[in-house]
Amino acid sequence: MIVDAVYSHLAITSLITFIIAYVLVVTEEFTHLNKSKPVLLAAGIIWVLVAILAKQENVADQALHEVQHTLREYVELFLFLLVAMTYVNLMQERRIFEALRSWLVSRKFSLRKLYWTTGLLAFVLSPLIDNLTTALIMCAVVLAVGNGHKKFISLACINIVLAANAGGVYSPFGDITSLMIWQNGALGFFEFYHIFMPALVSYLVPAIGMSLFVPNSIPESLHEHVTMRHGALVILFLFAMTLVTAICFRLFLNLPPVLGMMTGLSYLNFYGYYLQRRSHDIDIIRHVENAEWDTMLFFYGIMLCVSGLAAFGYLHHLSNFLYLELDLGLSTSYQATPANIILGLISAVIDNIPVVYAVLTMQPEMSKGQWQLITLTAGIGGSIFSVGSAAGVALMGQAKSYYTFMSHLKWAPLIILGYAAGVAVHLWLNQGLFTI
Repeated sequence: MIVDAVYSHLAITSLITFIIAYVLVVTEEFTHLNKSKPVLLAAGIIWVLVAILAKQENVADQALHEVQHTLREYVELFLFLLVAMTYVNLMQERRIFEALRSWLVSRKFSLRKLYWTTGLLAFVLSPLIDNLTTALIMCAVVLAVGNGHKKFISLACINIVLAANAGGVYSPFGDITSLMIWQNGALGFFEFYHIFMPALVSYLVPAIGMSLFVPNSIPESLHEHVTMRHGALVILFLFAMTLVTAICFRLFLNLPPVLGMMTGLSYLNFYGYYLQRRSHDIDIIRHVENAEWDTMLFFYGIMLCVSGLAAFGYLHHLSNFLYLELDLGLSTSYQATPANIILGLISAVIDNIPVVYAVLTMQPEMSKGQWQLITLTAGIGGSIFSVGSAAGVALMGQAKSYYTFMSHLKWAPLIILGYAAGVAVHLWLNQGLFTI
């Protein structure tokens, strides 16, 4: 917080600007306006207003320091994701994911078996290649084999969103918010795995309930064979080694994981050079260019918007209310529990990225168990509504007319039950981690 001025005209204008921008983000499916555009504009406007107030209060240097701090945080996140996206794009180009889809659709699985196969694969793969990419791959499988089975496709897409979001929370690489929490140092790499079981329970509770309504018929078998391109398995191995390098930089050298990721990009560049010398058509730089730039710019806009609102004191007041004033008579170790559960529910409507970044900016004093709780709730909370996560929004576009906001909404009570079950399992299973 630069100055406590939440009721000033400049602060209120900033808050309204952010709300308008975020409404445009949420309605991207209908307006077809890329989500980065409104938040980029909002970020610029908000920081202009912060700078005006800072000059009036003679704290301009502090405002400069705050925005530079946010930019440093963004650069770390940007470079980390750039490397990960480059690897994923190259794996797609080498047809690794197509080969997986081909293998799955050629099996003579019943629709119910395919429902469980795609769901469980999404839960296992999302910690490695992120929940959004995993959801898109599994949805492609469902659409390929479920043509004409509208009810199956709808339920399978919901199942994939639930599994991908739940799987994304127990690894720093599974979700942007998990990555942000890891890079911030709130949780160590292996501390994420304490929420594996709560995440699994939060997925299985609604998945089992929905599976009872999935037809058990066997769809027409599709005969296709996809061969991976030269170097695919080597690139998969280099990606694994890049993740190991990032982990080792953090664990053993106390260096930012992004340095390990950038080092891992050099592995890919050297191998790309070898492939080019062997006359194979591969261009690493082209795959860097093909990164999801709209998403990258969206993260920039969101982080600058949230830090701008924090500069006016909004997050300070919100933190005080949620983490200090919201007293339900709980012990000190569990005092932050209601706040973290509420924030998880909020992420059902507002994307979990600004929610978690707001918490990181607030810097509440929390135990490891509480940081694991907000990681869990922010991830699985985004599954309650289809618009609460990037995976849900992406699948609404990929499986139009099959998977919609309303088709997801009618299962919300069951998903909330899974959310509550996941939280309860974490509070019970990891109670020893709640001591500050």
